[in-house]
Amino acid sequence: MKVSVVVCTYSMERYGPFSEAVESALAQTHDPVEVVVVVDGNEEVFERMRADFGDEDDVVLHCNDENRGISYSRTKGAELASGEIVAFIDDDATAEPDWVEKLVDVYENSDAIAVGGDVVPDWQVERPDFFPAEFYWLVGCVEPGFAEDGEEVRNTYGSNISYRREQFLEVGGYDPNTGRKGDKHLQAHEAPVGIRLREEYGRGMVFTQDARVHHKLFDYRGEFGWLVFRSFWQGYSKRVMDLLYPNAEDNKSSYLKQLLTRFVPKRVKNLVRSPSLVRLQQLVAIFVFTAAVGLGYVYAMATPDLVENANS
Repeated sequence: MKVSVVVCTYSMERYGPFSEAVESALAQTHDPVEVVVVVDGNEEVFERMRADFGDEDDVVLHCNDENRGISYSRTKGAELASGEIVAFIDDDATAEPDWVEKLVDVYENSDAIAVGGDVVPDWQVERPDFFPAEFYWLVGCVEPGFAEDGEEVRNTYGSNISYRREQFLEVGGYDPNTGRKGDKHLQAHEAPVGIRLREEYGRGMVFTQDARVHHKLFDYRGEFGWLVFRSFWQGYSKRVMDLLYPNAEDNKSSYLKQLLTRFVPKRVKNLVRSPSLVRLQQLVAIFVFTAAVGLGYVYAMATPDLVENANS
C-alpha cells in the first residue's frame, strides 16, 4: 500500500521545522512512501527546498503561483500524489518513524476510508502554567477525552490525518472557504472533508493512538493573548461551519458539554481539596477561552456575507 505524505509550507521563517517534518516523513519504516511538498507561492522557499530535497527519488515538489491557502495547497498535494493513501502532516510537526506504518495497519485490517492519529505537544519553551490540557485542541494537539483508540470520529487534527486518496478527491478535498489563507485565521478545514465523507460513504475517520506525531509549540503558542485570539477565531470558524454545513453533527457542542459537566467540576473539586495558584490559573483560563470562543461565534453571527468574506 503506497502512501503519499503531503507537507505544505509558505514562509522561510518556518523552513527549519518544515525541513524536519519532511525528513521525518522520509524516514518512515513503511515502504513505499513518497513525500509531496507544496510551497504556497514563495519562490525563495521553493528554491531552498529544491536544493535540499530535489535529488530525492521519492519527493515531489510543487510551488503555487501565488498564496492560495492551506486548504488549496493540501488538495493540490493530493492531486499530485500517486499513493493509494494520502497522509497530511503540518510543517511544524515531526512524525514518529512508524507513523505511516500504524496508519496503514488500520487501513489493511478494516474498511476505513480515513484514519487519524495522536498529536503530542512538543513545547519548544517551558509549558505555561496557566495552559489547561483540555484546550490542547487550540494548538492542534489531542486533548483529554478526544476519542478512544479505534473509535470513529468526524476528523482528527491536521498534523496527523489521512484518507484513501480516491475518496478524498471524490468529495472535493479541502474546502477553500476554510483554513488559513494570508491574514485569515479560519480553522477546522478538516471538518468539511469528514462531513462530506460521511454523507457520501456513511463512514467517518478511525482514530488510532499508535500513529503519533509531535507538534512543535513555539513561544507565541504559550502566550495568553494569542490563545484568546485563537479561541475567538475558533468560535468564528464554527459559525462558518454552521453556515456551510447546517445539518452536520456538532462535535464542538458535545465537547463543550463534556468540558462543563465533567472536566470543570473535577477541577473545581481538586482546587477546593488542594488549593494552588496553578490550578486556579488553569480554571480561569478555561472560562476565558470558552468565553472567547462564544464571542467569536456571536461576532460572526453579526458579520454580513460571512462565507463570501471568509474566502475573499
